[in-house]
Amino acid sequence: MSGIVFPFVAASVFFISIVVYNVLVKGFEQYQERYLNPQLEDLSEMFLFVDPRQLLLLSLSVMVLAFLVGIFFFGYIVTAMLTAAGFFFPTFLVRYYRKRRIRMFNVQLVDALNQIANSLKAGQTLLQAMDGVARDAPVPLSQEFGLTLKELRLGVPMDDALNNMGRRVGCDDLDLVVVSTNIARTLGGNMAEMFDTIAATIRERFRIEGRIRALTAQGKLQGWIVASLPLFLWFVMDYMRPDLMEPMLVHWFGYALIATIIFMEALGVFFIRRIVNIDV
Repeated sequence: MSGIVFPFVAASVFFISIVVYNVLVKGFEQYQERYLNPQLEDLSEMFLFVDPRQLLLLSLSVMVLAFLVGIFFFGYIVTAMLTAAGFFFPTFLVRYYRKRRIRMFNVQLVDALNQIANSLKAGQTLLQAMDGVARDAPVPLSQEFGLTLKELRLGVPMDDALNNMGRRVGCDDLDLVVVSTNIARTLGGNMAEMFDTIAATIRERFRIEGRIRALTAQGKLQGWIVASLPLFLWFVMDYMRPDLMEPMLVHWFGYALIATIIFMEALGVFFIRRIVNIDV
């Protein structure tokens, strides 16, 4: 009897393994299309070229490390939270550095526009002025202008090269510069005065944004403090009276209460950030 059952069991395990393998492959393809490809595109725009397998391996490594830290030092709830946060940590890190790169580019763009305007007033062409910026400006602005100059030397039209730079960087100020430059080159006009005006406009916007950040800093700090109070009280109560906190981790009502608290905390942080986040 066992000799008859064993082939059927082996065949069932074989076909189930094929189904599981296909599901995992399909899930990895969707994950790569939805998450890995945007991250790799952001990294390539920051002149960091990483293989998709390396990025996935990094995410899995951080997730395993967070799981081990949680399982050895914390409870099951904290372990689950650390594991999920560890898997998505590289994604958040890429987004943070991309925003940081854009902020650095915006700050450097003002000086670059003034330098281009002075070069044009001295009688140089726009290409020569851009070459001076690519040589003298710090990273990341020098990288973007240098890549644009390489495209121009390879025969790419000026309009297309500038549009490519604006699409790579994803900066509103640079989009304004690109559109203004293309219009001025087509219709004519004083480009030096135009660059000075754009630089003054961007500098004034920086001043207004700094004033807004100073006025909304207290509200943001209050939001983070209020959001962290329940977690702080949890650790204090768990240290002082663990017998009172233990039932929350062994009953379904405790898990439901924790999930409700996390949802309301996230909702409160979201609304506070929307209120104090003022776009200029």
